Amino acid sequence: MPGYTVQIMTVRIGDSDYRIRALSDKQQFSDPDGEAERAGISSATWPIFGVLWPAGLVLAEEMSGFPVAGKRVLEIGCGLGLSSLVLQRRGADITASDHHPLAGEFLAANAALNGLPPVPFRIAQWSGPNPDLGTFDLIIGGDVLYERGHVELLAGFFALHARPGSDILITDPGRNHGNALNRALAAQGYQCSEERRRFEASESPPFRGRLLRYRR
Repeated sequence: MPGYTVQIMTVRIGDSDYRIRALSDKQQFSDPDGEAERAGISSATWPIFGVLWPAGLVLAEEMSGFPVAGKRVLEIGCGLGLSSLVLQRRGADITASDHHPLAGEFLAANAALNGLPPVPFRIAQWSGPNPDLGTFDLIIGGDVLYERGHVELLAGFFALHARPGSDILITDPGRNHGNALNRALAAQGYQCSEERRRFEASESPPFRGRLLRYRR
């Protein structure tokens, strides 16, 4: 037994169904070798990677039709990797990344569940150099602004791994750090646009959630 329990979910993205292996609930935790602790992941944040969050669904839906031909694409904080699976099915040049020690394993399992080739995966820290990661034309992330300090970390990460003329897309459920990221990326030459999106079926306009797009 791995020390945690899982469930298989089916979600509809675009015109396709995806089977997703996820944690059975948000109370799961297993770190027998201390690998997550060494990566700075507490017991409280450990299960975050293994939950299918609304921001991840919004991002995956956007990726079902977003122009990616000829682009090298990176998903940051991929978690279960739904957006990466959508892009893999479309034949995109996609690399998924996360810093959770189980993210790669879950991504591989989810690719297999959907009959897809394995998605290239990298453990990537936002706070330090990732010399083997390279640079990308499009970087995407779902709900990656959930702590104030993430703005500075992500701005530094993008400076290293976004190519000139790149796009960055972030789905933000309304955590109030998006404006700080706007300012940080404006200093790097990006122009920002945003679109309000429904993140929960019960929401009514005006929506709190935003699709943030940065272009340069």
